[in-house]
Amino acid sequence: MLQQIDNAVLHFFGSVQTPILNELMIFISALGNAGLIWIAVSIIMLCFKRTRRSGATMAVALIIGLVVCNITLKPLIARTRPFDAHDIELLIATPTGFSFPSGHSVSSLGAGMSAFLTLKKRGIPFLLLAILIAVSRLYLQVHYLSDVLAGSLLGCIFAVAANLIVNRKSGHISKAKEV
Repeated sequence: MLQQIDNAVLHFFGSVQTPILNELMIFISALGNAGLIWIAVSIIMLCFKRTRRSGATMAVALIIGLVVCNITLKPLIARTRPFDAHDIELLIATPTGFSFPSGHSVSSLGAGMSAFLTLKKRGIPFLLLAILIAVSRLYLQVHYLSDVLAGSLLGCIFAVAANLIVNRKSGHISKAKEV
C-alpha cells in the first residue's frame, strides 16, 4: 500500500510539471545540494554572538543527519530511486546514491527546524525554505513521498536532539532552571 501511495504521488508531480515551475523547483532543489546552504548559514550564524546558539544547533543537527542518514541508513536500506524504477525523464542531472531517506529533506528540515526552535518567529523563513526544498525533491521525481516524509521527520528529530545537546553543553538549560 505504501508503494501505491508513493507511486500515485510520483505520478501526480509528473503530471503538474510546467516550464516555470520546473525552473523554480530546479533552483530550490539546488539550494539544498550537499546541504551547502545550511552549512553556510550555520557558519554565518556562528560568527555572531546573537545567533551563535542557533548556528551551533544547526551544525549539530546537520552532523547527526549526515552520520545517521547518509552514512548509515541510505546504504543499509539501499532503496532504488524512482527514476530507476519507472520511466521518468529527469529535469536535473541524475542524482547518485540511494533514495531512502531523502538527504535534502534530512538536512533541510534539520537546519530549518533548528532555526525555528532557537530563533522562534525569525526562524520561520528558514523552516519554509526547508519545506520547499523537500517538496522540490518530489516535484523533480528523484524521491518518493515516503523518502521525503521520513527524511523530514528525521531532520526534525535531529533538530530537537541538537537543540538539547547545545543547550546542555552551553548550560542554557541549567540557567533556565535557576530562574
